[in-house]
Amino acid sequence: MRNAWAVLRSLLLWLVSGLHFFILVPLLILLGVFLDMRKHDWLQRGLCRRILFLAGARLEVRRAPGFDPQRTCFFMVNHVNLFDPFVLYSAVPQFVRGWELESHFKIPVYGWLMRRFGNVPVPDIRRPSDLKRMWRLTRDAIDGGTSLIIFPEAKRTRDGQLCEFQDGGFRVAQTLGVPIVPVTVVGSFEHHRTGGWMLHPARIVVHLHDLIETRELTKEDVPALRDRVRAIIAGPLKG
Repeated sequence: MRNAWAVLRSLLLWLVSGLHFFILVPLLILLGVFLDMRKHDWLQRGLCRRILFLAGARLEVRRAPGFDPQRTCFFMVNHVNLFDPFVLYSAVPQFVRGWELESHFKIPVYGWLMRRFGNVPVPDIRRPSDLKRMWRLTRDAIDGGTSLIIFPEAKRTRDGQLCEFQDGGFRVAQTLGVPIVPVTVVGSFEHHRTGGWMLHPARIVVHLHDLIETRELTKEDVPALRDRVRAIIAGPLKG
């Protein structure tokens, strides 16, 4: 009986949150055609918060004393499931977008929306010309006051543990002198696990850690920076 209720509850959560998503997304598309995304950022955030709520997630945000909401930066985050963007757009106070695989931009409607949304395509095949374009778009976003979300694992966890971090985002941060904010998302794995479909009511806590400056770092410092950020993100996951 308990398992049957859990399945029924999960189906209802998917139905309600999915209906909300598909009803409001056409409005976002329409607004995206005529208005700058900053003009209706409040509507996007509201959509994300309601999707989480209707999917059974209660969100809590904890800011470290050294977190500066006024600084444009890279948010380095552990990657858990497909709800991560909704969690982060609800929790991060800056105007924020993200790195996203370029193949996602080829998905009908969604790809156009993500491009219009301002996400930066990360090439699936790392040709020099594609990487240069990614660096240019990243610099343009930062220079325009847009913070970027980066998942340094480059994949979702399958067991709730952190995967190894890739160097790419840290090299870009060091080269451009962009500060980094490590972010830990706790509770998302209990809410929804990649590879499965069940949703479970859960409390998701987002830890916005102290900002880390990169302006004085050299390329030789990148591995230590990567390991430092990974250790910070891992901290709350151990508790």
